[in-house]
Amino acid sequence: MQLTFDDDVEAFRAEFVAFLDANLPSAEEADRPSRSSADVPEWARRWQRLQFDAGWLLPGNPPEFGGRNASILQQYVHLEELSKRRILRSFNPQGVGIIAASLLSFGTPEQKRRWAVPILRAEITAALGMSEPGAGSDLAGLRTRATLDGDHFVVNGQKVWTSGAHDADVILTFVRTDPDASKHKGISVLLIPTDTPGVTRRPFGSIASPDDLDFNEVFFDNARVPAENLVGKLGGGWAVAHGSLGHERTLLWLIFAERLADLLVDFRPVTTLDEDRYATLVMDAHALRWMGSAALAREARGEQDVPALSVLKLFGSEAAQAATEAAFESAGAEALDHPALTGPLSHLSLEAYVSGWFERYARTFSGTIAGGTSEIQRTVIAERVLGLPRG
Repeated sequence: MQLTFDDDVEAFRAEFVAFLDANLPSAEEADRPSRSSADVPEWARRWQRLQFDAGWLLPGNPPEFGGRNASILQQYVHLEELSKRRILRSFNPQGVGIIAASLLSFGTPEQKRRWAVPILRAEITAALGMSEPGAGSDLAGLRTRATLDGDHFVVNGQKVWTSGAHDADVILTFVRTDPDASKHKGISVLLIPTDTPGVTRRPFGSIASPDDLDFNEVFFDNARVPAENLVGKLGGGWAVAHGSLGHERTLLWLIFAERLADLLVDFRPVTTLDEDRYATLVMDAHALRWMGSAALAREARGEQDVPALSVLKLFGSEAAQAATEAAFESAGAEALDHPALTGPLSHLSLEAYVSGWFERYARTFSGTIAGGTSEIQRTVIAERVLGLPRG
């Protein structure tokens, strides 16, 4: 199967390719890499602002928010061209893809001006404060409290796994504002600047390395946050959460398709068993492209099927994990070399994507967790796709 596009979509692609050819930062300009998912070096900030101003940062947005009102098919070819060149559109992916998008959907005009546009233009960076100890994938189980006191909320509690928080300027934070309401209805969302007194951020290493500092614990100790920083309605945090994840999931399968495409080049099978597992990788890569393209075509016709996105996310994340494990095992003892490179390095992407095989494999577990765990995806598929009764 081959996905083809009308002339207007191919013209859109050609215009974007010309923009990339004329404006991509050189390796010499990229004088330092990003240190976390909210650390955007100055050269990368300039590159992101250029994309925003030209309407190429998020083409589906209106021009005032870094886009050009692009169709879903135009957004697809935009991401496809970035993927071909191993280019990140932003080194603050959650800030651009989830937080700013949530503000554009649920924020006030002032919040869009004060927070969303600066995030999109890389003037500030943002982190997402959802997970807590004991409430990782269970957002309804969060216990961080926010009590309204005059024109401020007083926030107390803890977040964990907060990517890039130590480098972020603001955290989109999910808090419990009504402890007497049902678990899903007592949640609200606050924008909390990280320099607020009472906010403490503690980065910690990952499974890849103790020096890989992206994850954070974030503590709130009587942190006073202006009531005007409430995003959406009081008690309306569940809707914002689903909107946030919806922004993340629409074309999320493309990330896994890109990882599989990289593995097709980087995985070098040695034994007959390796060759069999490589053949599985080839079939999975084609299957994900086929299913994703079919979903894309449906959406282009206005036939939205949100639960079916769980199928793509589940299959893509687990296929990428299985293929990376196969490449890791095939490499033998050399797979444990760290640091190491197992693919071509691009200054416009992250070294983690082409690092040693152990690190590449270890990082695949985030794909089966972030954006909704595999267990949650299976539940969604069972109940909303297959129509099975709730257990």
